[in-house]
Amino acid sequence: MSKSVVKNSIELDSISHFFKSGDKKIHLFKDLSLSFEMGKTTAIVGPSGSGKSSLLTLAAGLEEPKSGAVYCRHGSKLLTTDELRNQSGFIFQHFHLLPELSALSNLALPLRLRGDTNFHEKSLKWLNHLGLQQRADHKPSQLSGGEQQRIAIARAFITQPNYIFADEPTGNLDKVTSEIISDLMFNCTKETGCGVILVTHSSQLAERADDCYRLVNGKLEHAS
Repeated sequence: MSKSVVKNSIELDSISHFFKSGDKKIHLFKDLSLSFEMGKTTAIVGPSGSGKSSLLTLAAGLEEPKSGAVYCRHGSKLLTTDELRNQSGFIFQHFHLLPELSALSNLALPLRLRGDTNFHEKSLKWLNHLGLQQRADHKPSQLSGGEQQRIAIARAFITQPNYIFADEPTGNLDKVTSEIISDLMFNCTKETGCGVILVTHSSQLAERADDCYRLVNGKLEHAS
């Protein structure tokens, strides 16, 4: 890329993506270039079907672009896709909590998978931080949508990732609950110093980000 490289960033370098529908190729975007800096929040907005979630998936290293490249730089080191995923947290519209596990166990799962022996203590600390200590033994079906999303957000941040990828994090919530969830997410971002890339239809949520881009007709426009 011709522009100067930002340290600790994810760089999309002239990426293109499409999917096939029968014999046709449906191009979502072509030759997009953008950097997401660690320590900053970036929102991607745009109409349904414009490719926002695909862009998020490519930036997270969960899928490869059809052309172009995605780089993750940490200082002078270029991270592999696996290293990027290991240093990332994910927040989804539909929470993705495991129904058979309690709130505490859902929160502790990423730590246990990493072999962190302090998973119980750290998870309890986060539950207290969320004000959900009384819900520790409740299954997701016993929690409200807002409570489930608070657990999901804490689960994303609990491993102290460098990046958070959020796909419509307030999409299933009412206005008041959305504001609570937004406050939690941005407060956690400020406390941890991670980078956040979020896709949203909410103009209120997007306006709180450091940068906002609109994806329309396969092109990115700076919206803030």
